[in-house]
Amino acid sequence: MSSSNWQEIASERKRKQEGLIPPEWRIPSPPEDLLDVTSIPRTCGLLTPRELEITDTIDINVILSKLADGTWSSVEVTRAFLKRAIIAHQLTNCLTEIFIERALERALELDEFLKKNGRTMGPLHGLPISLKDQFCMKGLETIMGYVSWVGQVSDHDAAIVEILYELGAVPFALITRQSQWGETYNTVFGRTTNPFNRKLTPGGSSGGEGALVALRGSPVGIGTDIGGSVRIPAGFTGIYSLRPCYGRLPYEGAANVLEGQEAITSAIGPMASDISALKTFTKAVLDAKPWNKDPLVLRKSWSDTEYALTEHGGKGAQLCFAVMLDNGVVRPQPPVRRAMSMLVSALTEAGHKVIDWKNKLHLELHAVNVRPVFVDKEDVPANTLLSILQEHILSADGGEDYRAVCGLTGEPLLQTMMPHVEQPDPHHPWDPHPTFLDEPFTITLRNAGKGAISAYELWQLHKKKVEMRKQYLDHWEKTKTRTGTGRPVDAILCPVAPYPAPPHGHNR
Repeated sequence: MSSSNWQEIASERKRKQEGLIPPEWRIPSPPEDLLDVTSIPRTCGLLTPRELEITDTIDINVILSKLADGTWSSVEVTRAFLKRAIIAHQLTNCLTEIFIERALERALELDEFLKKNGRTMGPLHGLPISLKDQFCMKGLETIMGYVSWVGQVSDHDAAIVEILYELGAVPFALITRQSQWGETYNTVFGRTTNPFNRKLTPGGSSGGEGALVALRGSPVGIGTDIGGSVRIPAGFTGIYSLRPCYGRLPYEGAANVLEGQEAITSAIGPMASDISALKTFTKAVLDAKPWNKDPLVLRKSWSDTEYALTEHGGKGAQLCFAVMLDNGVVRPQPPVRRAMSMLVSALTEAGHKVIDWKNKLHLELHAVNVRPVFVDKEDVPANTLLSILQEHILSADGGEDYRAVCGLTGEPLLQTMMPHVEQPDPHHPWDPHPTFLDEPFTITLRNAGKGAISAYELWQLHKKKVEMRKQYLDHWEKTKTRTGTGRPVDAILCPVAPYPAPPHGHNR
C-alpha cells in the first residue's frame, strides 16, 4: 500500500473520531501560548455546577456511595465524566474511541437495576471507567496506534471488561497510547500533550490516561505497564498509579504487541487522582476471582491482613525503607532530588528508618555483557548504552513484529517521538522548540540494524534473567543486617524518572 493510502486511512479515522464529538460539547481552542490548560474544564462553561461537583469529587468511594444511595444517578455521573472527558480530549488529544450513547445506555441499565432491586449490581456500581486502547470491547475498534488496525472491530470483550460489567461499572472511553515508548504519539491519533504544560509529554505508554485523569475526565483509568507505562504518566501528570506484579490482574483478551513474547510481560494497573481508588479498584477485581477468566492470573484473593502490613510489623510499627536516588547510570535532576529529599524527611519525621540502597546489582542489570541488538554506534562503550536486559529480549526478533504490522499499510516504523515527525523544521531538525538536549539516545537503541538473534541466544538471555532475579532477591534479603527491624527493607523508594515531564521527544 502506498504512503498516501496509509496517510488517508489515518486522516479519515481521525476525522471520524472528531465527528463523534457533539457540537454542543465543543469548546474554543485555547491560545497556542496557553500552556497550562488544567483550569479550562471549570471555566469553559460547558459543565453545570452539579457536573463540576461530580467530576471534582476526587474520592471514588464518595462517588460510589452517592451512586449506591441514589443521590446521584449513574446516567448523570456518566454524562458528567463524558463531557469532561470530551473537554480533556479537545485540550490534550487523549481519546481514541468515543461512544457516548453506548455508555449512557449502560448507565441507564444500572439505574433501572438499582430502582428495581433496591441494591447495587456490584462494588463499582455506576462508576465510569476509562480504558487504554488495548482492552478489546465488543463492537468497537482496538487500534493501538496502528494504521493497519483501523477498522478492525473487536468480536469480544477482554476479561477485564467482562469483570467491569459484572462489578457494575460503566466503561465509557478508550484512551490514546504508544507501544514500547515513554511518550504518547502514534500515526493514527497524533500526539497527546501534558495538561500542565502542552509543550511537555504526559509520559507513556499510558499517557492518554494520565492526561485524562489529571483533568478529572475519568475517576479511574486502566493502563498497562512493563517498564513504567502507568508509573511514568502518573509521575508526569501528578496522579497515582499502581503497577502490580504481572499475572495479578487479568490480561486475557486484550490486544498487545510482541504477542508470544512471554519472558517479559506487561501488567494491568489502575490510575486515579486519589490513592484510595487504587485499592478500591484492585480489591473489587480480585474479589471477582479473575483467575476464572484468565489462566495466567495467580489464584490469590485480596488479603486485608497483607494490606495491613502484618508481616512488616503491623499497624504503627517502624518500617525501614531503602532509597535509591541514583541508579548509577542516570543521575536525577535537581527537582527530582528535592522531591526525594522531601519524601525521606517525611518518613523519618513519621518515625520510620531510611537507608541507602546499594545498587551495584542494579548497575549490572544495565550493563549486561550482551550488546543490544539494534546498536549501530560501535564506538560507544557497551556499559554506557543503557543496554537493559529487557531491551535485548524485547528486540530479539530484530523488529519483525513491528515491521510486519506496519508493512500491511506501508506506514512508517516510528524511530522517534520528536515533534519534527509532525512539523518538519529545517532550522530545528529535532524539535520546533529548540532545547539544549542532545540527540535522543532512544534512536540508537531502537534503530533496527543488526537483525534477529537465534533461539539459542534468546535462551541465554532468559537464563541470565533468571540468574539475576535470584541475585537481586539475595541482595534484598541481605539488607536485614542494616535495617534494625529484623527484616529486610520493607520497600525500595526510587524516582519514577530522572526528571519531571520533559519536552516532547525527550523522554528516554
